[in-house]
Amino acid sequence: MDGMELKRRFFPEANIGGFSHIDGPVAMFNQVAAVLRPTDRVLDFGAGRGEPLLDDPVDYRRSISNLQGRCAHVEGCDIDESVLQNPFLDHAEVIRTDAPLPYDDDTFDVIVARYVFEHVADPQWLGRELLRVLKPGGLIAAITPNKFGYIALAARAVPNRLHVRALNSIQPGRKAQDVFPTCYGLNTPSALRRAFGPGAEVFVARRSSEPAYHFGHPFVYRVTKWFNKHLPEALQPLLLVYVRKRGMS
Repeated sequence: MDGMELKRRFFPEANIGGFSHIDGPVAMFNQVAAVLRPTDRVLDFGAGRGEPLLDDPVDYRRSISNLQGRCAHVEGCDIDESVLQNPFLDHAEVIRTDAPLPYDDDTFDVIVARYVFEHVADPQWLGRELLRVLKPGGLIAAITPNKFGYIALAARAVPNRLHVRALNSIQPGRKAQDVFPTCYGLNTPSALRRAFGPGAEVFVARRSSEPAYHFGHPFVYRVTKWFNKHLPEALQPLLLVYVRKRGMS
């Protein structure tokens, strides 16, 4: 069975809007929607080819995640040149992680990062650069695996060179072009606070998720759902991260 069939079977509410009550991206982008203004400039950090929007079968999640047309400008950046073809951006830049981001200080009101932080090898660079280009009072919103949750533990148990092969089995439908090496240097609340330093307020919510690794099997999906529900908070699989730059906008 595919992931959507399993979700509708084990999360009855998903038969209405296509998403469950614990959908992480929906939760993150609901928070963004609550503060986003028509005059805001937004940076989609690690935007890639736009895979979450291009391939998402859930209309509401796709709609709330697409910020284009809901603010003044949506910029995107990524180390992968596929970002230049992302149709959900007003402009895109290819970046390097050994150089400053190609933007002036205090450029953006909101920065979003969807499953990007786990791929960053230099947490200090990320914290420094995102805060530099964010306006005082601005918001960074990110979703990323918890380093001590089962998603990250499973990924770290498999060498990066084998991730594509492994994900073909455990996440049917996952495309090879959307699989990247993982580092998990930012994936705890303490690591996030160190990376962003005293110039920011960092708020981290650990939360459950829909089963990520299920092999397309109902039994595995059911067991993983039960497992997620009964995990202690420190071991929940996802982190929702909100960072506010200190100062007045």
